Amino acid sequence: MINLSFDCAVVPDSPKFELGEVITHSRYGYRGVIVDFDLTCKAAQSWYQSNQTQPKKLQPWYHILVHGVQQVTYAAQSNLMKDESGNPIVHPMLNLFFFGLEEGKNRYLRNNLPWNPGNPPDSPPSSSPPDFKPPPVS
Repeated sequence: MINLSFDCAVVPDSPKFELGEVITHSRYGYRGVIVDFDLTCKAAQSWYQSNQTQPKKLQPWYHILVHGVQQVTYAAQSNLMKDESGNPIVHPMLNLFFFGLEEGKNRYLRNNLPWNPGNPPDSPPSSSPPDFKPPPVS
């Protein structure tokens, strides 16, 4: 007897890049730093259809702060490669999501501020410890 009731879901690829890693887009040549990722494409179907290359959706997709401009992109893992230049990233939101640079690895250290592409924060998180409570005002 054959059981056809189980799910035959396709398992997406594992993430190849880490948060804070500096990458280069293989097709468009821009450099950037990974600020967040999804295991599969979470973009709206209309956005995906408007994407010229339409890489497969069942792979990690990365939110990237693009070097030298006020832009964030959403790119498929298959279009990215590790940046070996060692050059820093300049982006206006860099200090919102990263607190330092890991020397020798060209990898930025990600803070715990959640990535919310629909509502980015206006300022970096407080440097106070998570359990810090200011004293009451008297």
